[in-house]
Amino acid sequence: MSDKPNIPAPNSLVKYASATLVSTSGKPIKDKKKGRDAAPQSITNAQTEDILNSILPPREYTMEKQQLWIQCVSSTPAKREDVILLQENLDKKLQQRQARETGICPIREELYAQCFDELIRQITINCAERGLLLVRVRDEIRQTIQAYQTLYESSIAFGMRKALQAEQRKTDYNNKIKQLETECQDLTKQVEKIESTIEDMQRLDQEQQENEEAKHRDQVNFLKNANKVYKEELEKFLTGANVKK
Repeated sequence: MSDKPNIPAPNSLVKYASATLVSTSGKPIKDKKKGRDAAPQSITNAQTEDILNSILPPREYTMEKQQLWIQCVSSTPAKREDVILLQENLDKKLQQRQARETGICPIREELYAQCFDELIRQITINCAERGLLLVRVRDEIRQTIQAYQTLYESSIAFGMRKALQAEQRKTDYNNKIKQLETECQDLTKQVEKIESTIEDMQRLDQEQQENEEAKHRDQVNFLKNANKVYKEELEKFLTGANVKK
């Protein structure tokens, strides 16, 4: 087996073991067969490693000469100092990456997810069943968060559609208002024209009525004068007839 290349350390709070060469030039490397008289503790460790690899999949690196390296999570049991160091690293990364303390923050979510995965790794080494149960809890929480994110995105899309529809209705209403205002102006002009026509007709009618009244007065005066003349002539005629008798 060749020397290990300079594989970059994973930028994660999860503790990983040393990288292992899996294949070179596209050909897998055969591991040496283990003896049949393996100790029960070795079988338990192998099962624990399989569980860890299923929970936290190994990282793969393709280096020069088509060498494929994998890096599995560490199966070394954690001590109290490791938990304290994990907390310190979490606080340090939160500060370095300037994660927000409140509200939605993808950076804070990612770091706490890594911290939770590291706790699952530590617990799985001591008790695989407890670790698998924590994985179920982790997956359920992720599904719930994903459901909330989907609901949030759909609500945002729904809100955007409603906002666009409201904006379109606003534009339609503004156009309708302009149209109605134009119609009102036209109707106002028509009303003013009709009122002007009515005033002209009333003025002409008043003038015609005054002319007819004047003619009527003149005719009445003429008839009165004629009646007076006829009356005087009749009186003279009657007076002359009486004198002759």
